[in-house]
Amino acid sequence: MDSLILLGKVIVALLIPATMVPVLIYAERKIVAWIQIRIGPNRVGPAGLMQPIADALKLLLKEDLTPLSADKVVFAIAPIVMLIPALITFVVIPYAPPLQGHKPHLDTLAGADLNIGILYYLAVTSMGIYGVFLAGWSSNNKYSLMGGLRSSAQMLSYETSMGLSILPVLMITGSLRMSDIINTQADCWFCVPLFLAFITYFITGVAETNRSPFDLPEAESELVAGYHTEYSSFRFAMFFMGEYANMVTVSAITTTLFLGGWGPFIGGLGPFSWILSLFWFLIKMFFFLFIFFWLRATLPRFRYDQLMYFGWKVLLPLTLTNVMVTAVILLFFPPATQPGPLGLISKLSFDQPFVWIMLVSQLVLIVIALALTSARLPGARRGVRLVDPSRETTLVAAPRG
Repeated sequence: MDSLILLGKVIVALLIPATMVPVLIYAERKIVAWIQIRIGPNRVGPAGLMQPIADALKLLLKEDLTPLSADKVVFAIAPIVMLIPALITFVVIPYAPPLQGHKPHLDTLAGADLNIGILYYLAVTSMGIYGVFLAGWSSNNKYSLMGGLRSSAQMLSYETSMGLSILPVLMITGSLRMSDIINTQADCWFCVPLFLAFITYFITGVAETNRSPFDLPEAESELVAGYHTEYSSFRFAMFFMGEYANMVTVSAITTTLFLGGWGPFIGGLGPFSWILSLFWFLIKMFFFLFIFFWLRATLPRFRYDQLMYFGWKVLLPLTLTNVMVTAVILLFFPPATQPGPLGLISKLSFDQPFVWIMLVSQLVLIVIALALTSARLPGARRGVRLVDPSRETTLVAAPRG
């Protein structure tokens, strides 16, 4: 019976990001249209609500084409390799506090509240890169291959900074279990003492999902459609689902690590704690999803050299410095502790000197980083000429008469 309950929880956790994809597609189109003073979907169903269903049926009924020169086996499995990691990462995210029962591994409202939850998340998300690269390579198309190579370089570059952004959270909490991280934030969310890590993690999360302004692997103005140029029908839909499922996962992890998970903004949960905790978790998660849509509607795409510069020469030194500063402050101003399932974990509150010292250090690091890098980003300074003057050509009007 316990095995069936655990299996049911895992299946529900897998279905959550999959079933949210049509909702997110509709929401994105409406929000982007609102920002850009357009109408958005309004023809299929009331207020265009049936548009995602119409799009899904269209993709299912389209012909599934495979290029003659493609590696057919790899071409077929690449969308699966992209989609599966995006779905199974949600299994370890707790979205409500445990029910009052006698079996903690079954009472928690997550597919599996692993004691290595963060490590599992980092390991599984790193597998998504193979789906993108295999799709680009197997298509035997120069635009697809360029998109795959861009994605490989981009995801490897920003994964390092992502891990370093999470590391201060683990150093303070003393646990890899996500429920422990949420319990540590009962009185003070990590977005306050770890404001810099909060910002850098979300930036790297946007880059990992290949969303604007980091959507270089599928830059339609340069690469037709990038790594999925040759894909059609349901295989293309699987790439689409994987992208949106990754957005849900990044938003949920950001909520868990830095915004207290299921915890409310003020006070306790009170009666109906299970429903209220789920409500607060979804509100925070949809806030970050809205930021994804907002960025797509407003920011232009990075140039590729700017993308690599920002990843290796800005984010990596900044996150590494933040880890060292956090370690020094923890040594001299350790936070209070409380018992956890596997030992002591930290307990933060606003009356602790550690919180305010950490916040000041984060703000100082942000100011220093802005001062050092704002004028060094390629093409950011005024008067920078990206074309060699000796190679420029001048058009001269032909003489009259």
